[in-house]
Amino acid sequence: MIKTTMKMAMAILGAVAMGHASADVKIGFLATLSGPSAENGIDQLDGFNLAVEQLGGLLGGEKVIVVKEDDQLKPEIAIASVTKLLDRDKVDVVTGLTFANIFMALQGKIGATDVPFIGSVAGPSPTAGAQCKPNLFVTSWQSDGPAEAMGKYMEDKGLKRISTFTPNFVGGKDKIAGLKRFYKGQISDEMYTPLNQLDFSAELTQVSANKPDAIFAFYVGGLAPSFVRQYQQMGLLGKVPLYTTNTLEGAAIDVMGSAANGLLVADAWTPGMNNPQSKQFVAAYEKKYGRMPSSFAAYSYDTGMLLDAAIRSANGKVDNRKAFAKAIATAQFKSVRGDFRFGKNNYPVQDYHVFQIWKEGNRQRTEFKLVAEGILKGHADAFAPQCPLK
Repeated sequence: MIKTTMKMAMAILGAVAMGHASADVKIGFLATLSGPSAENGIDQLDGFNLAVEQLGGLLGGEKVIVVKEDDQLKPEIAIASVTKLLDRDKVDVVTGLTFANIFMALQGKIGATDVPFIGSVAGPSPTAGAQCKPNLFVTSWQSDGPAEAMGKYMEDKGLKRISTFTPNFVGGKDKIAGLKRFYKGQISDEMYTPLNQLDFSAELTQVSANKPDAIFAFYVGGLAPSFVRQYQQMGLLGKVPLYTTNTLEGAAIDVMGSAANGLLVADAWTPGMNNPQSKQFVAAYEKKYGRMPSSFAAYSYDTGMLLDAAIRSANGKVDNRKAFAKAIATAQFKSVRGDFRFGKNNYPVQDYHVFQIWKEGNRQRTEFKLVAEGILKGHADAFAPQCPLK
């Protein structure tokens, strides 16, 4: 009788322990957290952590455990890290995913599991089209999107001949493809520079000699301040307009100093967005981290809010991976950018705008002035029709 009672007690304790463990949602956070482009991944992590903090350490009412991994911007390390997250840590979802080349290297791993992956920066075109997956989501944009918006803005401005600058990787090439989709003028120089290049003087000298009407640039992390400051040092600031996407971001703007003043940026969100959710986020982020949030931080913050809504919708049953993925796809939450929904390929359908960087008088705070609201409205990426998902 005593043995039977003890066995029953042990069984009850085991069930309680299992129930407690299953209540914890494990989130794998994989991002580029070291090296010259670490700022982007750190912004992602800080934005996501802020969302979790504001929600009391819970997502969808469930306690969360965040397992952090640094991919070091190396595909082989990213693959090993995802293997660890899935096989050893048994995470329920993976988020982060900073650079497009890393994202592409993980497609085999993502396709071999039902665990949801939610990227909050990278959006390479193949994953929005033929390689879309029911467990793969992106909360930022397909990489072409901001450049498509800027391409339309530049076309509307009547610019006849421009030059372009971008790193030589899939994300950079997507940006130029997006620009060309809406800008129909002549591109006299297409400059593709190595991801680790910090000196652009030779390329800027070549381009300036050709006297384009404007320059379009996409650089992130430590590359962005280097490019923008050299642009000023070469005497181009104020002479050749500089149009950008994802280059004028967060703390990097302070490093750029006066070189950023008056430059233009297209995106679905900047700190200049005038809605209550965005204003609350910007104030909270600046108070906690002492710096302006980048769009990478904002989209990761949105990812936290998305997961909160999805986990609640799934009643915390994240172990049913396919049902959890459907809950993510249909989750309703208040985005910092306003209206938000996923398209059939699990990429956002959203508005894009153009902003101008400005510092007035002796004010130290950088302002993002909205100069073209809804340059693209309810915009879905060009690759969604190629996605076989229904």
